[in-house]
Amino acid sequence: MKPGAIGARFEQIALECMERAGLKLVERNYRTRFGELDLIMRDGATLVFAEVRYRRDARFGGSAASVGPGKREKLTRAAQGFLQAHPRFASSPCRFDVIAFDGDADAPAFDWQRAAFEPV
Repeated sequence: MKPGAIGARFEQIALECMERAGLKLVERNYRTRFGELDLIMRDGATLVFAEVRYRRDARFGGSAASVGPGKREKLTRAAQGFLQAHPRFASSPCRFDVIAFDGDADAPAFDWQRAAFEPV
C-alpha cells in the first residue's frame, strides 16, 4: 500500500473513532500555506485540530513523538489560518489532539491524546 493510501486509511479510522466519541466533522485535510490539518472536529463548543500519525517502527519514539516542536508550530499556524478564514469559529475554544497509530498496519496500537499540546 502506498504511503498516501496508508495515511488516508488511518485518517478514516481516526475520524470514525472521533465520531463514535460524539465529535462532529468540520473539515478534513484543510490545506494552508503552513501545512495541512488532518481533521478539524467539534467536541461540543470546542474546535479540535487533530493530527493523525502512523509509524510502523517505534524505535524513534513512535508516531506521537513525531509531533515535535516544529510540527506543533506548523499545526498552530495552520489552525490560526483556518480561524482567520472561518470567523464563525474565531471565538471557539480550541485544542490540539494527536491520534497515534503504531506497529503492524493491520493491527496497530492506538493512542488518542486529547489536548496533546498547547498552541505554540
